[in-house]
Amino acid sequence: MSSSPVARQAAPAFSIYPLLAVLIWTGNTLVTKAAAGLIAPSAITFYRWLLAGLVLTPFVLPSLIRQRAAVLTQLPRLALLGCLGMGLYQGLAYQAAQTTSAINMGVIVATMPLMSALLSSRLAGESLSVERLCGAGLSLAGLVILSTRGQPLGLLQGAVHAGDGLMLVAVGSNALYGVLIKRWAMPLSTWLQLYVQIACGLLLILPFWWLAPPSPVTAASMPLILYAGTLASIGAPFCWMSGIKHLGPARASLFMNLLPVFVALAAAVLLHERLHGYHALGGLLALSGVWLGMANRWSGGPAR
Repeated sequence: MSSSPVARQAAPAFSIYPLLAVLIWTGNTLVTKAAAGLIAPSAITFYRWLLAGLVLTPFVLPSLIRQRAAVLTQLPRLALLGCLGMGLYQGLAYQAAQTTSAINMGVIVATMPLMSALLSSRLAGESLSVERLCGAGLSLAGLVILSTRGQPLGLLQGAVHAGDGLMLVAVGSNALYGVLIKRWAMPLSTWLQLYVQIACGLLLILPFWWLAPPSPVTAASMPLILYAGTLASIGAPFCWMSGIKHLGPARASLFMNLLPVFVALAAAVLLHERLHGYHALGGLLALSGVWLGMANRWSGGPAR
């Protein structure tokens, strides 16, 4: 089915949703780096989602009570989405970091747009265009250059770790999360869906936090938890879900390729880290891949 002129004009405007999500996650990447040594990964993961749930409760709980029958009908789907997006992806990524390198993790995350495109074609009925595949491949090349600091052949010298498999499952779960949100199109508001997903994700994370060594909140870690529990856990997921709703999971996931580009720029400005030629080359390829993958939508190509 071809998209209407109105839909084609609106597509660039809807791109603000995944773009804002990636910008927020960029800040959360810096927060994660700052949290190292201050608070355990399982603790900040649990606290951030707990805080997000508490913040949303006075605003969303009345709606949950009114629509409890509809929520109960959709609860199995919401529970699966909460486990995929709020629990499984985050938990496996932290665990993978224990046994694999940051380079390997970065390259595996860069496969998310391609995974989303393949899953969308199979599960959500989205057309698998040449432009989208080429855009995903181009962005992947750019991210490999960024991740390897301009020496992609260095990947061949690294050993394969158990964490690589865990990270691949984590990225796959996040890609599947986006595809299922688009396919199911539940008759609930985005805020209500997010609230129930957070509750379900918390149930999955709870035993890992409970069994981990104690990691209390301190004055140093409190600002990090506040950012992660509000902007990163409420603002970013809302923008991401809205982007998937309007653009589809395959096109929205292309914006994930901008994350390492924004992180490099933010680190240069805020942490005074030096930018190199490979940052410019990798960033240009990543941006070009996003543009190419979105161009088919904006020009009125197949849309479903």
